[in-house]
Amino acid sequence: MKHIYLTAIVILIFSAFAKAQLTGALTDQNNNPIAFASIYVKGTYTGTTTNADGTYLLQLPEFQTYEIVFQSLGYKTENRTVDYREKNQRLDIQLTEEVAKLDEVVVNSDENPADRVIREAIARRKFNKNKTDRYTAKFYSRGLWSMEDVPEKFLGQEIGDLDGSLDSLTRSGIIYLSETFSEIAYEAPNNFKERITASKISGDDNGFSVNSAEEANFNFYENNIDLNNRIVSPIADYAFNYYRYKLLGTYYDENQFLINKIQVSSKRPKDNTFDGIIYIVEDQWTISGLELTTTGENINVPPIEKLTFNQDFTYDQNTEYWVKRSQSIDFAFKFLGFQGNGRFIANYTDYDFNPQFEKKYFGAEVLRVEADANKKDSLFWVNRRPIPLTEIEQKDYIKKDSISAVRNDPKYKDSVDHVRNRFGKLDLFTGYTYRDSNERSRWSYDGLITPEAFKGFNTVQGFVLGTGLSYSKGFDERYNRYFYAGADFEYGFSDDRLRYTADLNYRFNRTNRRTLSLSGGTRVFQINNSEPISNFENTVSSLFFERNFAKFYEADYIRAGYSEEIANGFYLSGALSYEKRQGLNNTTDQVWFPWDDYEYTSNNPLPLDDNNSAFIEDHEIAKALINLTIRPGQKYQNYPDGKYNIRNEKYPSINVRYEGGFAGSEDGLDFHQLSGSIWQSFDMGNLGRSSYWVNGGTFFNADDVSIVDYQHFNGNQLRIKTAALNPYGFGLLNYYGYSTNESYAQVHLQHDFKGYILGKIPGINQLNYDLILSGKALYTERKPYFEVSAGIDNIGLGKFRPFRIDYVHSITSDRSFGSFILGINVPF
Repeated sequence: MKHIYLTAIVILIFSAFAKAQLTGALTDQNNNPIAFASIYVKGTYTGTTTNADGTYLLQLPEFQTYEIVFQSLGYKTENRTVDYREKNQRLDIQLTEEVAKLDEVVVNSDENPADRVIREAIARRKFNKNKTDRYTAKFYSRGLWSMEDVPEKFLGQEIGDLDGSLDSLTRSGIIYLSETFSEIAYEAPNNFKERITASKISGDDNGFSVNSAEEANFNFYENNIDLNNRIVSPIADYAFNYYRYKLLGTYYDENQFLINKIQVSSKRPKDNTFDGIIYIVEDQWTISGLELTTTGENINVPPIEKLTFNQDFTYDQNTEYWVKRSQSIDFAFKFLGFQGNGRFIANYTDYDFNPQFEKKYFGAEVLRVEADANKKDSLFWVNRRPIPLTEIEQKDYIKKDSISAVRNDPKYKDSVDHVRNRFGKLDLFTGYTYRDSNERSRWSYDGLITPEAFKGFNTVQGFVLGTGLSYSKGFDERYNRYFYAGADFEYGFSDDRLRYTADLNYRFNRTNRRTLSLSGGTRVFQINNSEPISNFENTVSSLFFERNFAKFYEADYIRAGYSEEIANGFYLSGALSYEKRQGLNNTTDQVWFPWDDYEYTSNNPLPLDDNNSAFIEDHEIAKALINLTIRPGQKYQNYPDGKYNIRNEKYPSINVRYEGGFAGSEDGLDFHQLSGSIWQSFDMGNLGRSSYWVNGGTFFNADDVSIVDYQHFNGNQLRIKTAALNPYGFGLLNYYGYSTNESYAQVHLQHDFKGYILGKIPGINQLNYDLILSGKALYTERKPYFEVSAGIDNIGLGKFRPFRIDYVHSITSDRSFGSFILGINVPF
């Protein structure tokens, strides 16, 4: 409590020295607060926004007379002349509801009057969008996320109080509260630059807010708004295919512009659309404000209950533009016993619509956070914050900052560690962790009876049980420089073998992510090291259906690796390894549900006369790998604790790879392989998303190479999978039927309609399904292999929609067949 009182006193003292501020509250005629109203000095971009409690704080540069404008959607605008002569002067305003009347517009009986307005707005959409195609501005944002009635446990795990966020009685509270100040610049069509000068997170003095102006830049003059799905704007070129409109009335604003208040309704409730109100200015056909809501079903994010956008524009007489002053985004969510809501608000000031950008002003860096952005003191925030904190937000800052001060104290950390580090009677079986929070280090033992300890079943090892030991250490507060050391142990009950591996990993930073690694030991590998069938899938397939699709070999190995982003968008990695390999045989035929028509096959992907023969002769080989990935046009966000890359969808990614085998213990084992890939995923507007991946390569001097070093392809022989089909894999291809040591090429195409097709079929559109089409081809020395498939995604009940069903049809020169495949997205 002492810290809470001290913090409160400090804030009050700082407030006394705050610079000139006009404060007050906006209410309606019933004295209800008006949230997120715009307040600004007339004829300028100096302004602010009311908070959720209806209070405001307007920073004024000097003592003089000002004309202040108070504006909110649905209310008559108020202009007040303020003789500002003393600090912290207060002015409360009551706004009158704006009554929209239908008799102020001439109604043509042959046409819906709202349709006429929207048609004009669509015709002028691009023109009005281009009015603000370049500008600079100052940006303030605040994000808040709260949860209610949080359960004490989830899947048997204690949730706790989430670092002091939850009230111990109600299990409710603010989980995240943050603020940012930014300087932003924009140039159409997609150049954006932001410099965050101040950042604050409640309860985290070292953290940086994730709020950014570009991610909050929702422009309804665009045809679509990207919200996971591409949601159609009410004034998109094709909006009449999605919406119905109703003119609720008209009114004249303070500048005597006639404003049309139009109700927007989706023709199909679960389509990628909004519902709500949009205000259109007569003759100019611009947006003067909007309040539009979409749902989790519309955006294909089931946990979201609803998502509401409020935008407020004001008319600038100098530029004759309608300028966005404020924006709020409200959301509510509910899923698996968790529920809550949140809000992100934004305030725009100091626009310049005629900036002079240097030729290379816009580059790959779209966001930079200043190194001292999170070091601003309370006086800075009290003086600069344009939107006052609500009472709840004030209490959260005081509470969280107090808790943070206590929990970051070295003595407190030691005391907490002392309690956590006690070794319990069951820890030998369930696992144990020893922490040193002040040194940012931890030792961990994984236990023997945890879900992670069960590694599955296969016909080579039988049931496999594993555990591990690890040590990790961060060398700075944000764990930019980081070290990890670990050892894993696996015991196969059927082959009675204990195998073990060790890993060392050192990351130098999170900017270019330069990393060195060293690993080694004895391990059972799938012949296709990319593991197209998971341990869980192979366990179920074997024990329940008597089909042991996964094939294995054993290797004693040591491997050294390196990776780094050598320049923006250029990723280089390499590895050197030595392997001593040996073949493995089946050691068990255990099955829980025997099938008369099936029996386990040998641990050999290729047919042999002797079903028990190991297919690999024991051998040794050294290998080298060099991998270069290029992402042209890559953008990035630059934080003091790391660089976060953003893939540019305009350009494909490219990969070039060399793999070679040397010093083989037998003649013919040495080889060289060159390969390359190109892939891209891109938006198709309201039609959905498309992607492709093209891969090809060739071997040199590889006639007698081990099958382990063949090029394998990600096939599938299961009909029920723990994930949707891999867009870069095959649905019905034998796992090793097309493996090759010669030249090869594969092509994968996919398009996700994101509800565009199924959302328009009566009846089916109520189910909120997605249609996904794909086509695939594989070319090796064998005859070509082709696949086509059609899938329905987002299947389930309510918010629980983990299922996807695909019908896949494969075509070869001697066979053509199809099958349904069920994908269940479960965390295995």
